[in-house]
Amino acid sequence: MSAGIEIVLPDGSRRSLPAGATGADLAADIGPGLAKAALGVEVGGEVRDLSRPLHSGETVSIVKADSPAGLELMRHSTAHVMAQAVIDLFGGDSVRLGIGPTIKSGFYYDFDFADGRRLKEDDLQRIEARMHEIIAADQEFVREEVPYERALATWEARGDRYKCDLIRGFPAGETISFYHNRARDEGEAFVDLCRGPHVPSTGKLAKAHFKLLTIAGAYWQGDEKNPMMQRIYAACFASADDLKRHLHNLEEAVKRDHRKLGKQLKLFHFSDEVGPGLPLWLPRGTVILDVLREFLVDEQRKRGYQSVVTPHIGRKHLYETSGHWQNYGDSMFPVMGDAEGAEFCLKPMNCPHHIQIYQSDLRSYRDLPLRLAEFGTVYRYEKSGELGGLKRVRGFTVDDAHLFVAPEQLFDEFVSVVELVRFALATFGLPVQARVGTRGTEEGGKFVGEPELWERAQAEIVRACEEMGLAYTVEEGEAAFYGPKLDFVVTDALDREWQLGTAQVDYNLPQRFDLLYTAKDGTRQRPIMIHRAPFGSLERLMGVLIEHYAGAFPTWMAPVQVVVAPISDEQLDEARKLVDRLRGLRLRAELDAASEPIGPKIKRARLEKVPYVAILGAREIRESTVSVRSRDDGELGAMPLETFLERLEKEVVERR
Repeated sequence: MSAGIEIVLPDGSRRSLPAGATGADLAADIGPGLAKAALGVEVGGEVRDLSRPLHSGETVSIVKADSPAGLELMRHSTAHVMAQAVIDLFGGDSVRLGIGPTIKSGFYYDFDFADGRRLKEDDLQRIEARMHEIIAADQEFVREEVPYERALATWEARGDRYKCDLIRGFPAGETISFYHNRARDEGEAFVDLCRGPHVPSTGKLAKAHFKLLTIAGAYWQGDEKNPMMQRIYAACFASADDLKRHLHNLEEAVKRDHRKLGKQLKLFHFSDEVGPGLPLWLPRGTVILDVLREFLVDEQRKRGYQSVVTPHIGRKHLYETSGHWQNYGDSMFPVMGDAEGAEFCLKPMNCPHHIQIYQSDLRSYRDLPLRLAEFGTVYRYEKSGELGGLKRVRGFTVDDAHLFVAPEQLFDEFVSVVELVRFALATFGLPVQARVGTRGTEEGGKFVGEPELWERAQAEIVRACEEMGLAYTVEEGEAAFYGPKLDFVVTDALDREWQLGTAQVDYNLPQRFDLLYTAKDGTRQRPIMIHRAPFGSLERLMGVLIEHYAGAFPTWMAPVQVVVAPISDEQLDEARKLVDRLRGLRLRAELDAASEPIGPKIKRARLEKVPYVAILGAREIRESTVSVRSRDDGELGAMPLETFLERLEKEVVERR
């Protein structure tokens, strides 16, 4: 093989290829087995088509189906095939395509039908069948790059506003790519505007295991002023077992829906009279909230936090100074007035109020770090279509804290915050990963403050992650408007990811409010703020935990830990005494005094997902025992009362 370009493989070895060689040539040069398995190439973190040319000095790895990049390639290409199938079935003249991105479990595509057609669930089977035909035909994916003006003219001639909108979103003069499916024995090729990459041909998607799931409405580009499109969601995995597990989890998610379980278990209620997105906590749900508060307050107290309480409203001027009014105004409730004509706002965040507490006294280096914590209720004017049970509400309680630190204290304090967040979330059995939200390359816009301060804050967050061995990803442009953040993403029992806790480094609000402290040398210096919320919000955390545990909370969290069930009315007095003793030990016990057999009492406790039923009959009273039925372990039989109490107390103390 004549030398033309030299490619570096991930192991450091080199391959010489002819000038103009592609990823497919590299795969073939390495071996026929790899050539057959190759779906694409990865160059410097970017996945490319096998057909695109390589360049000297590039480090290139082959992407196969059994890798994350390979699965992403298959999902993206299968979305393209779904769009082709819809056009084949319902006519290219009447179908307009929106976008078709990949998502964590598969992909979706948005469609608009000029003839007013509404897709039905039965149509999904037809579309799937056509997709399998396209895959079996092994149609080649061909990339075409054209100038910006020609690309726009092409889609304008087709009368396709959606692709034109997308093209106009690119910088003028940028090269635009199309992808064609070249059907060997069928008519005109299917063409779509697409960045790529794709697998070499549809036949490679025989390794993709997919299922079309649901049809939903979606406004074009998320703007309710735009047309409503029809979105088809699909699951797609590299193995049949992975797909089967995902479909099982989807079925289980319906059973675990926190809105359904919250009603069944009498945890919370939404009232039209109160308003959407404003939950009312019922007694049993409030018990769990209290337990969560006590847990975190206890941990914070050990770490030197001081509790504060601030009002639910504040003057508009306060939020103008903080920048919330300018940068967050669309998410705030309308301004209120008072008798003196002053303007007030429902607070969207607690930080401006905690800053006022900092400013209530002169501060010196001896006061720092100052750690102020509050379970503060805040209010966001979410659109009604975006509300979703407890996970997206308009009024919610943040387990908020703001740490005011000297520069030399920042790193250690941030590490301590991360340790607390990880500890708190791990207590619920939730695996945690981190996501660093940075300012990115955007200047001005939704971000405030000097870029050099942002760089300094971002560097401290990344340094903390690396020194703690915390795996993280970087999401450019996802910072808070006043500073970069470290979000904590948990994975629940159904393999779904939820963003809960957060920690943020902020140089900007101390500047905007002119915060100062007296340093050791007598000079006036500016503190740095750390914003943190281990849970994120109690409402969202509760929604996640209800579904994670399927309503069967561990004993330490359960609103009712023990139901005492007498076998007959003759044991009622002793049963009441046992309930009183349990409550005296700060255990949450209830008496089932219904005049009915023990079977219905056990069933009722099971439906309410109570961890333990303590059954008292004549023999148990005579022998000072209790017959115990565990929600998780079934019948435990008779045991000495003291043994049962020790078991309960241990589970609560150890938060098992």
